[in-house]
Amino acid sequence: MTNDFGKLKRKIFLQVLLIAIAAPLLGLFIEHLLIDGLFQASFAESFIALCQNVFNASYDQSLNMYQQLFRNNKTLWMAGGMFILLLLIFYYALSRMTKYFNEVSTGMDQLVEESDREIILSPEMDFMSAKLNKIKNILEKRDRDAKEAEQRKNDLVVYLAHDLKTPLTSVIGYLNLLDEAPDMPQEQKAKYVGITLEKAYRLEQLINEFFEITRFNLQTIVLNKEKINLSFMLQQIADEFYPMLAPQGKQVAVNAPKSLTLSGDADKLARVFNNILKNAISYSPENSVIDISAEQQEKNIIITITNQGNPIPLHKLDTIFEKFYRLDSSRSSNTGGAGLGLAIAKEIITAHGGTITAESNEEHTVFTMTLPSSNQEIRKP
Repeated sequence: MTNDFGKLKRKIFLQVLLIAIAAPLLGLFIEHLLIDGLFQASFAESFIALCQNVFNASYDQSLNMYQQLFRNNKTLWMAGGMFILLLLIFYYALSRMTKYFNEVSTGMDQLVEESDREIILSPEMDFMSAKLNKIKNILEKRDRDAKEAEQRKNDLVVYLAHDLKTPLTSVIGYLNLLDEAPDMPQEQKAKYVGITLEKAYRLEQLINEFFEITRFNLQTIVLNKEKINLSFMLQQIADEFYPMLAPQGKQVAVNAPKSLTLSGDADKLARVFNNILKNAISYSPENSVIDISAEQQEKNIIITITNQGNPIPLHKLDTIFEKFYRLDSSRSSNTGGAGLGLAIAKEIITAHGGTITAESNEEHTVFTMTLPSSNQEIRKP
């Protein structure tokens, strides 16, 4: 809502207009009714009697004093009365104005209060009420988001600490078996070594995720920009995931013009595509095809990564880009991550001056990244 002071200005104008009309009318009332009208004779008689009784003056002397003080200085008394009247009116108007400032001050105090009470000001200040309530809602949402992110981080640290024990226990157990049975058959020894190596890799992955949690808020994204052959990069990333895809019969299809290029940080963009592709692989069914497409649209390059699988609930489509958020709230020792992949992807895309969004339905889930193709469009956060 814009700063619509119209209603307030109209009320203040009407108040000033009423004061401007009332002041001379009241002055005329004082002059004609009190000085020249009803109370003149009684006031003169009272003043003359006062002079005779207090100062022992004669009637003529008292009448002369009355004429010198009041009748001959009527204009001066009128001016003095009007001055006092104007002071009172000005004080009243100033009090009305300060009331609005006091209301705004009280409303600002309510911004930091933890309550569901709506900030309500005078009707002519409704635009300010709306603005203060909007700020209050934004501050409350930021506070909730910060607390939720901190809670998610704490939960994930606990989960990862618990998950560390599982592969570590396996590594120690199988190494003890190998140490205690040096004459173990070669086939069985190879099996135990393979399991130990697999658990050690998982242990390394979990430790790396701990580093990600620690490093996420400490690093500032600095872009080392260069010209990138996007088609080649996407195909190379798809090939790197072949060992993960093959056992489940999954495939990655890359559809991008070979001449498609953009200016950006190759390492960081590769991390974005890795994170999203890894996410697509984790949630896609066996024997499915994950599609990666890229095309030029005016000054932007649009990259989409599409996978089949269970849809992401509508109310979680924005949340998945928040740090420490995991779509699957249940803990998984095999696929569960620190919930940083998509959050980091969004940070990198934003640093390049682009956007990232997600859409999901019963048929597929699509992550869409929009990046400026030219060097001049790229901005740093």
